Amino acid sequence: MSEKVILTKEGLKNLEEELEYLRSNKRKEVAKRIKQALEFGDISENSEYDDAKNEQAFVEGRIKEIERMLKNAEVINEDEVKTTEVNIGTIVTIKDLETEEENTYKLVGTTEADPLNSKISNASPVGKALIGHKVGEVVEVEAPVGKIKYKILGIKK
Repeated sequence: MSEKVILTKEGLKNLEEELEYLRSNKRKEVAKRIKQALEFGDISENSEYDDAKNEQAFVEGRIKEIERMLKNAEVINEDEVKTTEVNIGTIVTIKDLETEEENTYKLVGTTEADPLNSKISNASPVGKALIGHKVGEVVEVEAPVGKIKYKILGIKK
């Protein structure tokens, strides 16, 4: 039994677009590379052929992975997400009570997590700690450096 994959509408759209690209364009590009590499002759010492076959395996694996994720997708309707507490699909502003640093993150499912673009997973330590809490509350996060306390300053869509 596969576990459900929580996605926002944007995450669903991105996966569907990636799948379409891999199926329609990338497969053809890799097949063309394999064909060209075969024209070089002996494949036992043909690094171009090996590289192309490895890329083909990666592409096919990624296609299967995306198909599995889409099959098990649970799409969060962000229009129905309430901003009374932190949940997947909300944008939360928090303040580190020790450093006074403020950060704003969008909570997403694990598939969409992208910390460099301020998208954190509901399964991350910070995401887990924030889920279900309200503006004004202080949450503690276990981190390698010890406990970090954050105050929730705002929640929006």
